[in-house]
Amino acid sequence: MAGKASSSQASVGGLGSGAVSHVFIQYPPLRCNIPGSRGFYYDDGNKLLISPTSDQVFSWKTVPFSPNAAPNIDSITEGPICSIRFSLDEKLIAVQRSNTSIDFLHRETGEAFTHRCKSESESMLGFFWTDCPSCDIVVVKTSGLDLFAYDHASKSLALVETKKMTVSWYVYTHESRLILLASGMQCKSFHGFQLSSAGIIRLPKFEMVMAKPEANSKPVLASEDVYIVTVYGRIYCLQVDRVAMVLHSYRFYRDAIIQQGSLPIYSSKVAVSVADNVLLVHQVDAKVVILYDIFSDSRAPISAPLPVLLRGFPRSDSFTSRPSTKESESLEASDSNDNEAIIYGDGWTFLVPHLICDIANKRLWKIHLDLEAISASSSEVPSVLEFLQRRKLEANKAKQLCLEITRTMILECRPITMVAKAMDVLVTSYALSLKTGSYFKGIKAETTPSSVSNVSGPGQGIDVNTGRTDGLGKSIQNESASRVNSVSAGRPSTYSSSETEDNSSFEPSKIISNDTQFEGGKVDTGAESSTTDNPLNASVSEQQESQLTSPAISPDEMYKFVFAPIEEEMIGEPSYLVSIILELFRSANLEKVKVHPNLFVLTIQLLARSEQYAELGLFVINKIIEPSKEVALQLLETGSQNSQIRKLGSDMLRQLSLHQDYVLLLVQDGYYLEALRYARKHKVTTIRPTLFLEAAFTSNDSQHLAAVLRFFSDFIPGFRSTSDFFTYYHILNEMNSSSVVA
Repeated sequence: MAGKASSSQASVGGLGSGAVSHVFIQYPPLRCNIPGSRGFYYDDGNKLLISPTSDQVFSWKTVPFSPNAAPNIDSITEGPICSIRFSLDEKLIAVQRSNTSIDFLHRETGEAFTHRCKSESESMLGFFWTDCPSCDIVVVKTSGLDLFAYDHASKSLALVETKKMTVSWYVYTHESRLILLASGMQCKSFHGFQLSSAGIIRLPKFEMVMAKPEANSKPVLASEDVYIVTVYGRIYCLQVDRVAMVLHSYRFYRDAIIQQGSLPIYSSKVAVSVADNVLLVHQVDAKVVILYDIFSDSRAPISAPLPVLLRGFPRSDSFTSRPSTKESESLEASDSNDNEAIIYGDGWTFLVPHLICDIANKRLWKIHLDLEAISASSSEVPSVLEFLQRRKLEANKAKQLCLEITRTMILECRPITMVAKAMDVLVTSYALSLKTGSYFKGIKAETTPSSVSNVSGPGQGIDVNTGRTDGLGKSIQNESASRVNSVSAGRPSTYSSSETEDNSSFEPSKIISNDTQFEGGKVDTGAESSTTDNPLNASVSEQQESQLTSPAISPDEMYKFVFAPIEEEMIGEPSYLVSIILELFRSANLEKVKVHPNLFVLTIQLLARSEQYAELGLFVINKIIEPSKEVALQLLETGSQNSQIRKLGSDMLRQLSLHQDYVLLLVQDGYYLEALRYARKHKVTTIRPTLFLEAAFTSNDSQHLAAVLRFFSDFIPGFRSTSDFFTYYHILNEMNSSSVVA
């Protein structure tokens, strides 16, 4: 199979056994081979992959991603297609026919109308639908933005507002609702607008950084070098600087755009993906991908550069002899499958956040993280746990890996300091999940975070349309002659809404308040706002929709899946295990998290096993071991070897007002008369009289038995009519008779 790949294409280095990778695509892909297809377009607003023919539109839902998804089919009129998008309610189809016109078709009624530019001097670069209250669709032209509202009655567009400015090309993502408009000789000056359900925010004009080449030439920034991504609910712009060979990152705030550092690149052609809030920088020429978790301050990659792995690809037997007709047909099918196995092929177009469109083979792939491989690639256990605790799409898998890593770390008797840091990570994550409520919420993982790419300009669309167009109306294409449209698969939620902001690092941001007022397209907050207090984020409602099951681990789960299974295996290391549990107690106390009582019980058992009764007593007295019924009963059991510990257990029952248990303890120890007095004082009425009567009878003291009978006769109405009374009254008479005879 490897021999079928051209020299410019990497056949997968991960098809065979033993392949190593941290990112993979799962076979089979979504196959979109439509006869007469005129290219592919991505509608990020509706998560649709669209493939039009001369008179039909085929569209596939990409969320949830399914290789077996069947397309919806709509009829359209014949004509050129520059870009195509469905309205957000999916009732209308808008088809850009040229740099001056857009056709609109109502899917149910079949009614159609055409919108045209009024001025011939203007060129239409593209358009997108929006959920902004003031408009439904935005048309981007070389002269600026036209905001239109769709009039259902007249079936036409009504102009709401025009924003005049010179535009060379633009980039837009539906998830961020952010559009960047490039202008200037080098296309490095930008205007920005966020058009969301909360209103319109106009960003300050800013310039991107571009290194100067040695020659006097001035490089021109291209649209394919700019990406808008949403990571942890924060909006970033990533810009490729081909001269400096770096990827600049910018963080958007309402009143400022702050550069947030740069990442090195090692290929003249790069692409960007986002999978579960992890930034993937594809070094296309080198055919590897580098992973970054920009939540942390470090710009260091998560792991070493590795290729994307293709999982589940069926191997076909090679033919060594001349094939027959049937074998030839089978070989052709095999060749088709082998083409699917080419990684980083020339036809690959990356759709932010985590889709790959193979234009040549008409396939759509979804990118996945291999959390297990990423975890195994680092020996820094606390850092690995932090990374896993931030994962949302595969929260259950992340949780299981955290539990397994923690178990292994303890079994290997790693240094206490390392284990303490690991406990801090897990407890802090759990405490945060309780505050945000994510620990108790479970939303299907397929509402994944993603960011939206953009719309391309006029021109015949033969491949995936990319939302990036120049001022002449010519589509700016990737090396594969493809145009990539927008992508948005969901909304990532901010990891922590209570974390502090830092302009110089990638820190979580506060959500734009719905109370913010908008006037004339600009934000009016009623007061001056600092940059750090006004981060620009993805839509609030979108973030709430994407809250997923948390990978956080509760203390109950720590006991059940970590400490209980390893207790027997570490029977020779009770002191080490106690030290680890104490670190968990310390972390839980700092975060005010309640610890499962069984962990305290286990601590008592371990201390008793090593006969550290003095330490155990101090732990109980100083409330390191918190009082509970389970703890008190374990102290009583352990106290069979140490009277002081048993007394601590009995005292704890009293302190916890567990009167019934304390009375039973007194009876068990033979203090049944004291138990009666205690039961009367604390109004314990649930104890069976038989227990006291049997204890008095066992003592062979007729006076005690008489006292017990008298007590119950006085304080339990109707007791004299019960079988217990008659039985033990008869026994008492016999005891008295025998004592008289004697």
